[in-house]
Amino acid sequence: MYSHSICSTLRAVALCGAVVLLVPGCNKKADNSMNYKSAIDTYYSAHPACVWSEPVKFPVQADTSDTSKTSGYDALVDQGLLVRTTAEKKKLILGSKQVNNYDLSDKGRSAWTADVQQPGFGNFCYGHRKVDSIDRSSPTTSDVGATTQVNYHYSFADAPGWATAAETQNAYPQIRADLDGPQMGLVTLTNTSNGWAVSSAPGNRNAATSADGRIVE
Repeated sequence: MYSHSICSTLRAVALCGAVVLLVPGCNKKADNSMNYKSAIDTYYSAHPACVWSEPVKFPVQADTSDTSKTSGYDALVDQGLLVRTTAEKKKLILGSKQVNNYDLSDKGRSAWTADVQQPGFGNFCYGHRKVDSIDRSSPTTSDVGATTQVNYHYSFADAPGWATAAETQNAYPQIRADLDGPQMGLVTLTNTSNGWAVSSAPGNRNAATSADGRIVE
């Protein structure tokens, strides 16, 4: 009987220990790296990195002499996302000038991310940040309303071929910078009744979507 009692006690202690271990992992409001990572990944799943900082609408027209505009569009033509036609545009006074007209190709339409808030507008997006590590965070608590600043490293995975092409990265240096290995990031997280959520992401160039404001679920 004594041996049976000891065994029962040990089983009870082990069970209680398992419960104690599980609770922190399930507590979305706990101030730990796992919850911070989940909050940041959730935020950026709704904020993909895109070619342009603001949504654009096609077709567009650009003067052939304005390489600051045509070089970027031409790189996307090379990748099959846009189609280009040439035309002459009459000037108001005399003469005319050569222009390029750019529009989405069939491949471009399939890669296009439409802006749900502006019909006809959209962007070409090439992935989103994925946290590799939480490096440090400012002191905080697990109370609702608490905030913390989090330094982290992130990378991009599974970028489409058109984004990794040299022509595209030469025309859009930010794409090369984003995809060139791990980067450092900084965010402010706020603890909500449903868990930690990103409240500020300095320098965020990523396009917002209808999922903006999601929290850890």
